[in-house]
Amino acid sequence: MQFIQSIDVDILNFIQINLHNRIMDKIIPFITELGNGGFIWIIISLIFIFTKKYRKHGLIMMLALILSGVIGSVILKPLVGRVRPFNVNKVIELLITAPLDFSFPSGHAMSSFAAATIISKADKKLGICAFILAIAIAFSRLYLYVHYPSDVLVGGILGIVCGVITYNLVTNNVVYLKKLKIK
Repeated sequence: MQFIQSIDVDILNFIQINLHNRIMDKIIPFITELGNGGFIWIIISLIFIFTKKYRKHGLIMMLALILSGVIGSVILKPLVGRVRPFNVNKVIELLITAPLDFSFPSGHAMSSFAAATIISKADKKLGICAFILAIAIAFSRLYLYVHYPSDVLVGGILGIVCGVITYNLVTNNVVYLKKLKIK
């Protein structure tokens, strides 16, 4: 575990030293804000729900967001109890309000990748855009020094898993119910 922590800190320090600049310091907080509480993904889910072509995917996306929130924020964060990097390195000046919950896994990454997975099932081109936004939101958490890279990596993987599981459960059960002629 110490080895992973060492790599995490090295990556965060690299970002702090080499990538920070005035322009990014203005853009990155906005990008991270899009992911606060899954905001952008909830909006996209609602747009999908109100669009006949994507209605099913919008509902599945909402379920995937709920699943990722429960697994990440309700179960794993309190269970693991990992302290955030800015609480360890007190020298860092945060560009956003300090999050109060634990660090592992990244909820921003989890919800972003769960939603992007469902969007890609609905439309490949929209999915590419969604994954680019998910990566930007996930990276923003590193840039802002509020998550370790392993928090973001595991959050992204868990988000994809939540998206795939939710999609498969819903679509397989809908097909099964149609075969049974249950609506």
